[in-house]
Amino acid sequence: MKKLRWQLVIILLTGLVVGILLITQQPTGVAPVVPEPTEGGVYTEGLIGSFSRLNPILDIYNPVDRDINRLLFSGLVKFDSRGMPQPDLVDSWGISQDGTIYNFSIRSNAVWHDGEPVTADDVIYTIELLRNGEGVVPEDLRAFWKEIEVKRLDARVLQFLLPEPFAPFLDYLTFGILPNHLLAELTPEELVDADFNLKPVGSGPYQFDHLLMENDQIQGVVLSAFEEHYLKKPFIQQVVFRYYADSTAALAAFEQGEIQGLGKVTEDILPEVLNDARLALYTGRQPQLSLVLFNLNNPELPFFQDAAIRRALMLGINRQWIVDHVMEGQAILADGPLFPGTWAFFDGLERPPFDTEQAVNLLKEAGYAITEESVDVRVKEEQRLEFNLLYPDEPRNKSIAESIQRDWKRLGVQVELEALPYEQLVQERLDQRNYEAALISLNLTRSPDPDPYPFWDQAQATGGQNYSQWDDRNASEYLERARISVDPEERAKMYRNFQLIFSQELPALPLFYPVYNFAIDRGVQGVQMGPLIDPSDRFATVTDWFLVARRSVEPTATSAP
Repeated sequence: MKKLRWQLVIILLTGLVVGILLITQQPTGVAPVVPEPTEGGVYTEGLIGSFSRLNPILDIYNPVDRDINRLLFSGLVKFDSRGMPQPDLVDSWGISQDGTIYNFSIRSNAVWHDGEPVTADDVIYTIELLRNGEGVVPEDLRAFWKEIEVKRLDARVLQFLLPEPFAPFLDYLTFGILPNHLLAELTPEELVDADFNLKPVGSGPYQFDHLLMENDQIQGVVLSAFEEHYLKKPFIQQVVFRYYADSTAALAAFEQGEIQGLGKVTEDILPEVLNDARLALYTGRQPQLSLVLFNLNNPELPFFQDAAIRRALMLGINRQWIVDHVMEGQAILADGPLFPGTWAFFDGLERPPFDTEQAVNLLKEAGYAITEESVDVRVKEEQRLEFNLLYPDEPRNKSIAESIQRDWKRLGVQVELEALPYEQLVQERLDQRNYEAALISLNLTRSPDPDPYPFWDQAQATGGQNYSQWDDRNASEYLERARISVDPEERAKMYRNFQLIFSQELPALPLFYPVYNFAIDRGVQGVQMGPLIDPSDRFATVTDWFLVARRSVEPTATSAP
């Protein structure tokens, strides 16, 4: 037995030495095999909704049209996930020192899907539609463009003259350009019902191929890769969109092999998507912020003007519980009024914790106490800590409001809830400053520039969107300076200072940013998705997606043995 054990030990040691030698004596220059994208394949995605018109001027109210238009049409500029402007149809631009003149040069190789060159005339024609599209273009957008003078310097060079400096101007240049040579004879009213909307011609990475029809109804749209795209031709040869009534129907279509992607994963199908090993889920922060507003100019509720009381109310809300249980995990805690991941966000902000004990201490220090006469609400010199909280009349908002109500009750703050239809809440109560507190959501979809000015500047307290009527001169000064500066570093500094003041004063209580979910078959590679400015931004890197790849050896440097 002793001899046998020694033989086994010798065999094991010999195997170990041989293994080490095999590992260390690998041939030099050997590298892993990596997939190399190549052209080909068809990607099919399910959209929740129905077809309306494939026209970027007419898609404002139909997100599924915007998804398709994102691939068909191009703007002068586009924005990356950090909110930084990038060239799209233009290859360069310049801004005058005073910020009132913008010159743009259109790429020399930018052509329409019919082969005609993209010119300054196309841009001017599209802007005229934005100015005069009454009934189809929002009034504030029409008014904006009526203030801007546009000049054609030559066939591919444009000049915009602003009445005053306005740093977020580039935001307004992401609209899809329409071909003047095909549509010049049409008025905005005629364009609404034009055949062009069913057979569009754009300048994006994909061109219109045909509609999918069943029983005389449009069931889908087929796009083909545009060979002459000015940036790069997509790898995927065709993209097909199919329409479904809801997420459940879209998921069933995936199960049956009809589609490879779910354009939107709603919470009712999220568990099934997460449990399906075939699907990759992509999540991006939406450009929305839920928060609690206070009427800081209500003389009947002077405690709202005390920053210590507002901080106590913030500390008293269990925001994580709301995210986990009401939002079902589909939201990110908000640290301030600007969006994280963008160039303007200051990541050094303190995140207020959920701390009932600290909140109660702040209320006590402010002189509010529970008395024998008022056992349920804190009182200071007959001023009771009680008020009304408005919220949009929708089940999820009701659950959020009730959670906040319970949390504040633990502090000795009494809150009465009132539900209203969203438009009525805004028009009759917020616009009129006829409220005490309100749970709302700021939706900044399609607004890449942060520009918090409309909601927090002093000048907007009367008649504007500064519904809280926050009156802080320093904060307003930073917002006003950032709005006219053309220096990105200077703007970032101004916004950092504004965010620091906001976090100290808390004129409103940021709650969370909701997220958007998109699922796609794992066989589709090269997909990336960051924070969104619009749901169609999930296609921002579509030209990098691929279905077909050939095996390629990537050489790596190795040292000699």
